[in-house]
Amino acid sequence: MAENSNPPGSMQSWPLLVTHALEYAARWHKDQEIVCKTVEGPVTISTYADLNQRAKLCALALQKLGVKPGDVVGTLAWNTTRHLEAWYGTMGIGGVTHTLNPRLSDADIAYIAGHGEDRLILVDATLLPVVARIAKELPLLQAVVVLTDRQHMPDHAAAAALSVPLLCYEQLLDEAAESGALGSFTWPRLHEDSPAGLCYTSGTTGNPKGVRYTHRSNFLHALITTAPDALALSASSTILMVVPMFHANSWGLNFSGPMVGARLVLPGPYLDGENIYQLMHTFKVTVTAGVPTVWLNLLQHMDKHKLALRHLQRVCIAGSAPPRSMIQALEKHGVDVRHLWGMTELSPLGSLGTLTSGQIGDGLTHDDVISLK
Repeated sequence: MAENSNPPGSMQSWPLLVTHALEYAARWHKDQEIVCKTVEGPVTISTYADLNQRAKLCALALQKLGVKPGDVVGTLAWNTTRHLEAWYGTMGIGGVTHTLNPRLSDADIAYIAGHGEDRLILVDATLLPVVARIAKELPLLQAVVVLTDRQHMPDHAAAAALSVPLLCYEQLLDEAAESGALGSFTWPRLHEDSPAGLCYTSGTTGNPKGVRYTHRSNFLHALITTAPDALALSASSTILMVVPMFHANSWGLNFSGPMVGARLVLPGPYLDGENIYQLMHTFKVTVTAGVPTVWLNLLQHMDKHKLALRHLQRVCIAGSAPPRSMIQALEKHGVDVRHLWGMTELSPLGSLGTLTSGQIGDGLTHDDVISLK
């Protein structure tokens, strides 16, 4: 059934678009903070109102570069505010955000970007050499945009290594702002089944396989993950987005965080134990998620320096099974450990190891609970 074709008296039809989550955050939680440890080093603090406005500027810039509904825009970047802006800016105008994993080989990245038909690639400056090495293998590539400002743009040698134009993200946004088009710009009302994201998994036989997400699938997945027996997110949460956005949508946190107006903390490329602890401590992080390796490094850093987790309430772990010793070590700090399972094809979370109502009433010991987890 086409949208808006409901019979008279039916509930209103409202497409489930990821930009609705962003608009909600910008309207009702406009001053909520988004903390970012930038690729360039300094920590910046912006708001959801800023994110919405800059995502719209990004959308205008992408349209000027020729991006149309259905076009694929690749990103090779860490978890930063600029990357988040580009996600919403691309998806909001009907483009498809295609995350590229910098941890893969050049051959795999070239295959994924080529097979995904990426027309633009937005890249962090530190990852530009990867794009320079594979650009000639991407016949549809029209330009590369570096997610930085003029001051930190790579030198001319980097541009000379590319066969397509090398553009500055902040300069493109400045030009969009100067055009005066922002005042009349509104997010288009797309069909909720329009493609929004593209993510390839290398956990397969043969070449990496791609999964195309829709606005509807992303929205519903984000909505489910906010529930109390899932990640239990709310406007009072401070979420450290450890899971990279190129790892299956950061497990949906880039949508579910704005959906509830949570405070976001974006670590950039700094995922070592010391930096993770410093961000948690400084910004009083209450919820986070990531693979076991991250928490192993964090616990080792804390043990070495005799540190405590004073604000963290919940850690969600997936990617591989956390060892029992890790669960016990985190829970000694008063942290609720939740074990997740999922696949790229599931957006990606599929199941979550929280206790059922029957188990809660069974008089389980703490040791029993850890065994179940």
